[in-house]
Amino acid sequence: MDKNMEEKTLSRKVAIVPGAIRGIGLEIARALGREGAHLVLPTYDWLDDLPFMKAALDELGVRYVEFHADLREERQARNVVEVAKEEFGRIDILINNIERGGWPVVHGPYTEEQWRLEWETTVDAKWHLFKNALPHLKKTCGCVINITSIAGLVGRSGPAGLVFNDGYSAANRAVSALTEQWAREGAPEVRVNEIQLGFFETRHGPATRGWGVLSDEERQAILDHTLVRRVGRPQEVAKAVSFLVKECPFMTGATLRLDGGYLLGGERVPPMPEGVVEPGEPTFGGTIPPGE
Repeated sequence: MDKNMEEKTLSRKVAIVPGAIRGIGLEIARALGREGAHLVLPTYDWLDDLPFMKAALDELGVRYVEFHADLREERQARNVVEVAKEEFGRIDILINNIERGGWPVVHGPYTEEQWRLEWETTVDAKWHLFKNALPHLKKTCGCVINITSIAGLVGRSGPAGLVFNDGYSAANRAVSALTEQWAREGAPEVRVNEIQLGFFETRHGPATRGWGVLSDEERQAILDHTLVRRVGRPQEVAKAVSFLVKECPFMTGATLRLDGGYLLGGERVPPMPEGVVEPGEPTFGGTIPPGE
């Protein structure tokens, strides 16, 4: 084995990573696994991708346990924590990577069922996991990372108005408030931070069903509104997670925005104009001639 692989900074740390069956969640799980962490992976949707997830983790030699869990139910979230304790004896990291968002361009106007589903998945499930894991995280001086969306700030507006529903936006704004509150509850032992995501390949991006529903012009409008002119990559989120887990012992209650500059907008800064003031003319505190 490569000597560099033997020095794993997260060796035998235990991480709960829901949503690891594909996309960003899987990249996070792989990154933590490469560092030597043991993984607890509750799965629910997209079960056709389960063999791929297992093959990817088995190839790395990661020790993990995977099982079905509907985290909208508090009892099942509590079971996730119990499995982690029984299997590995501790909990060090909680990656709250759970959400559901119905694209307006795909689902149209909200139904009562869709509204409840988004809120229960995006907010309730995170809360269930956090409150059950917190006592164990305090014992290990662990950390929590909430994965959220810039929808909480953008709302249903601009080019993202076809992607971010108002209920999804409200749910993400609520999680941001919880990030700060949970940081207070976890202190001083447990750090709680947030990664706020924009458009990514596998999240509101080219690998999702909704992206194909948008017209070429609508997709380009999103990219034009993003300062770096592209969508993000799952590996970039995994690097941000690693940074918060390993490199930031003094950071808690904070939000790391990873959106390529979408929130700032795509407008370009114009060249500095020459101005109209003549050289030597007073501009501050000078006398203004009559009639000007």
